[in-house]
Amino acid sequence: MKNFKLIYIFSILGLFLTSCDPSVESPGESDASFVTYLPLITLEGGDVTLDCDASTYTDPGAVASAGGNEIELFTSVNGIYFGGNTVDGPDTYSITYSAFNDDEIPAAGFRTVIWPACNGDLVNSIAGMYTASILRTATSGATVNYTTRAFGPYFIIDLGGGVYQLSDAIGGFYEYGYGYGPDYAATGLTVTANNIATNDFTHDDVIGVGAFGGSLNMTDFSVNPVTKTIEFATDWSFGYVFEVTLTQVQ
Repeated sequence: MKNFKLIYIFSILGLFLTSCDPSVESPGESDASFVTYLPLITLEGGDVTLDCDASTYTDPGAVASAGGNEIELFTSVNGIYFGGNTVDGPDTYSITYSAFNDDEIPAAGFRTVIWPACNGDLVNSIAGMYTASILRTATSGATVNYTTRAFGPYFIIDLGGGVYQLSDAIGGFYEYGYGYGPDYAATGLTVTANNIATNDFTHDDVIGVGAFGGSLNMTDFSVNPVTKTIEFATDWSFGYVFEVTLTQVQ
């Protein structure tokens, strides 16, 4: 019993001496402490809508910082419907500002710039800004036909030489009607005006419907300068026909 007590006492004493020994590190003592400052993007101003006859656009920019110190800012531009990487003509543009702190943690800010197309008189030019109403009809099966309200903004831009490009060859049906966004717009379709007054147009492009793909072609295109409307139809290989009515925005 006496031996047991001596062992117990020496064990406690050894633990005490060890805990006081400065050469023995406490758990976590060697771990360095770091402070990470998250990056912050501060935009100069908000979204921008230009006049249709603007000649240039100067972006107000943004400032990137971390911990109160300015850091490198990266800027990219994406033309939503017509694909430009600079703001240089009619389109809706998404400008992205991004930055990274020392730990490569990202931050981003966004600005939308709308450069409208100037309205033509629908006699000499069909360029301009419109709203679009769409009737989607199933060419087979039991899918119910679907009619939308007016969506916009909708662009027709003048490429020169009588050639015009539409922002969405299905009128914004999936972008606006279903809320899927511009990745589901049927972009890239052009129409050649041989004689607008007599509704003589050439439209032989075949394009896809955004992220859905497939093949879409235009089957009809006509203009009414009195009502300031354009009507066209497109046929999609996925089994739908889109009848679109564009109404010029005054």
